[in-house]
Amino acid sequence: MSLVTEVPAAPQAVALAHFEAMLQFETDCWDVHHTLASGTADFVLLDVRGPAQFAAGHIPGATHLPHGKIIKSKLAHYPDDTVFVTYCAGPHCNGAARAAIRLAGLGRPVKIMPGGITGWIDEGFALQAASNEPAQQA
Repeated sequence: MSLVTEVPAAPQAVALAHFEAMLQFETDCWDVHHTLASGTADFVLLDVRGPAQFAAGHIPGATHLPHGKIIKSKLAHYPDDTVFVTYCAGPHCNGAARAAIRLAGLGRPVKIMPGGITGWIDEGFALQAASNEPAQQA
């Protein structure tokens, strides 16, 4: 028995419910890119990193709102059913989850994009600098 199979895989019904539920909480870089590029975005993409990181390069079309500044008054102009997708630096950063907690606590629908900027670049997608010029990719 290997370390992989030492704990048995979940029964099919449990696995199905788990993986279906995951998609209620997260989306990936490719799906966000595809939706933004198609002009059919039905969500608000929030870059929740600090101002310097946002200025250096962010996902085109993202709104900058650092996770620590997510408060009810900053969201007042969005309809209550607006879905927010949060992202931060990448898998080594928990800013997207922190932002999701704040949004959910305010009663807002939210998903995270776990790959963040790192995942976006890994997919080969461009960033935009605050000056609207393409940012350097890492």
